[in-house]
Amino acid sequence: MPIDRRELMLGAAASAWIMPQTVLAATTGHSAKPFPLAAIRLRPSDYATAVEVNRLYLHRLSPDRLLHNFRKYAGLEPKAELYGGWESDTIAGHTLGHYLTALVQTWEQTGDGEMRQRADYIVTELAEAQAKRGTGYVGALGRKRKDGTIVDGEEIFPEIMKGQIKSGGFDLNGAWSPLYTVHKLFAGLLDVHAGWGNAQAMTLLVGLAGYFERVFAALDDAQTQEVLGCEYGGLNESYAELYARTGDRRWLAMARKLYDRRVLDPLAAREDKLANFHANTQVPKLIGLARLYELTGAEKDRTAATFFWERVTGHHSYVIGGNADREYFTAPDTIAQHITEQTCEHCNTYNMLKLTRHLYGWQPDGALFDYYERAHLNHVMSAQDPSTGGFTYMTPLMTGAPREYSTVKDDAFWCCVGSGMESHAKHGESIFWEDDAGGLIVNLYIPADADWARRKAKLTLDTRYPFEPESRLTFTRVKAGRFPVALRVPGWAAGKAAVTVNGSAVTPVFQRGYAIIDRRWIAGDTVAITLPLELRIEEASGDADTIAILRGPMVMAADLGPASVKWDKADPALVGSDLLAAFTPAATPGRYATRGIGRPADLEFVPFYKQYQRQSAVYFKRFSDAAWVRQEAAFTAEQARLKDIAARSVDTMFLGEMQPERDHGLTSEISYPVAYRGRNGRDARSGGYFEFAMKTKPGPLVLQATYWGDERSRTFDILVDNVKVATQTLNADKPGQFFDVDYPLPEGLTRGKAQVKVRFLPHDRSSAGPVFGVRLYTVKPGVTV
Repeated sequence: MPIDRRELMLGAAASAWIMPQTVLAATTGHSAKPFPLAAIRLRPSDYATAVEVNRLYLHRLSPDRLLHNFRKYAGLEPKAELYGGWESDTIAGHTLGHYLTALVQTWEQTGDGEMRQRADYIVTELAEAQAKRGTGYVGALGRKRKDGTIVDGEEIFPEIMKGQIKSGGFDLNGAWSPLYTVHKLFAGLLDVHAGWGNAQAMTLLVGLAGYFERVFAALDDAQTQEVLGCEYGGLNESYAELYARTGDRRWLAMARKLYDRRVLDPLAAREDKLANFHANTQVPKLIGLARLYELTGAEKDRTAATFFWERVTGHHSYVIGGNADREYFTAPDTIAQHITEQTCEHCNTYNMLKLTRHLYGWQPDGALFDYYERAHLNHVMSAQDPSTGGFTYMTPLMTGAPREYSTVKDDAFWCCVGSGMESHAKHGESIFWEDDAGGLIVNLYIPADADWARRKAKLTLDTRYPFEPESRLTFTRVKAGRFPVALRVPGWAAGKAAVTVNGSAVTPVFQRGYAIIDRRWIAGDTVAITLPLELRIEEASGDADTIAILRGPMVMAADLGPASVKWDKADPALVGSDLLAAFTPAATPGRYATRGIGRPADLEFVPFYKQYQRQSAVYFKRFSDAAWVRQEAAFTAEQARLKDIAARSVDTMFLGEMQPERDHGLTSEISYPVAYRGRNGRDARSGGYFEFAMKTKPGPLVLQATYWGDERSRTFDILVDNVKVATQTLNADKPGQFFDVDYPLPEGLTRGKAQVKVRFLPHDRSSAGPVFGVRLYTVKPGVTV
């Protein structure tokens, strides 16, 4: 059944940042489109700084180094050495696609002519590589053979056409997400073509599109679905866009074929089955469906895209607007159980903002931009370090977890480096919109100058929002006439916006999350809006006593000190009956100190996004005074328990840490160190194992292993000196916590031995662990095991 705007927005109102006040039953029927990026010039602000830092970063990168594999695998001599990180792995080439898009966007946003020259140069180089191959294919992705050598990834596609398909979530016949990499190149070339009509880019696109049309033509439906089980990015969107540019229905058919039924059919049926799916693998698929809806009007595509957006923003997102823990969606409304050092992959939010723009363009509603603003300010802006130009992969929300940025060595090239260089090239893209009736919409309060072609107008938006409450829009030039100006009133403002025109108070019409002033405008007119930037509390879904503090759209964080000093203290808590009354504003806007409510001490609160090289606390446990007394008692009891076990411990193994693993003679196959919620561990995949030695002593002993309580289903055996002592199944049995499992050992297994070998062995098609530590301890006297 098709979803209408009212259903969408009423569902989204469950989200903490989409308030019911912004949702109206009536719709206008208007669509909207953003001002072209080239029509916007940012005025001084943190956003303008981010664009400039990113522009210099793009200059720092070498096109020839990014082109290394494209030339090498085509049989041409590379012109520069290969970059490291992901660009030296089988996913090589994805960065060049992002780079092309970022070059186009930076040229549009800043007018830097070098950006356009570099993009044209890269297209010329790619055309040479495509011609040398002679198949239409061009690419840099690799394929890892069984001996570990990496070769030209194109060799997997003839195998796939023969039905020889080995597809996993991220591996396809030995290549790392190859169609994802193809999509990035496809998207970059589309942007170069759109930017200034580069005809050579279109030639490249048609050749590349035809190559993969032939690959998929060789597959039956079941084989197609098997291939699509491996991440393919938004390749459906690229084919849809190619159809829009050329009118060739071959490309529309391809866009339709790239449809992962396992993920997309439930969404089209308005079913949330997102838990345990890799998050960023899915978002681009929905962007593709959104583009297909725009081109074909298919309601099923619209339903899937809108339902997905509503579920993710309202039921799977953190306070900063990001989503996913360890890259995966969890069960809906369980954020409080997943506040870790691996939250909020940047690529996810980059793509969610793209999806939001599609939905907004169909039927504008300010509530959509309430989400957009939050994620853009708090997540995207935190993901770039302005001192280095580096990017985060994750933006951790666990207390004391520092952000990790890519370095000036340019040796990472994660996916989020690619989406990062795009995100910070285009901070002006969503400030101003116009609806199809000729009205002006201001969606983001970011200082900027703009040209509005339709009204032959020049606009200036002056503001220090979100640090100061007023934003002032001036028509420095305009073809005089009557039209509406809609200024977004965020849901958290609860309708308390004050509007003036030329300094005099006016009473606007409040509709769809906007204050609307409809009048005859002339050059020199100024309209200003003042929004109440008050502190407020938001509860994390899953636990009403896990809270965050916001000021207007801005997430606040307790500053815990420099990232270079490891945080090893207890997580701070907030105690009291009226927490916000204990916040005192500092002389600098956007900074506060608490009085009497912080435990173990009071705190200074600052904007989260600015904590680039600092440690933060974002989520806090909230207690009444009486509850805090009980909490302290429980904490004391738990510390006593741990102290007792430590006193009886014979040996302790800290898995995932280099020196302890060496000291205990760890051996392994298909096994990897992991880190989660500040604890190191290790797992083993199907066909692998890990094993290590532990000291013993006479008497009954207990082997204890620590696990995380939300692991997806897996089963493994635990062996001591090759004797199975237990079979362990993990299946999200203890949500939101680490837990210990004790395995009493038969005395005969350790009698007379100075040490034993402990092995974790996964069952077929399963994993062992992760295990976050193993301990061998003596049984308490008088206790029978």
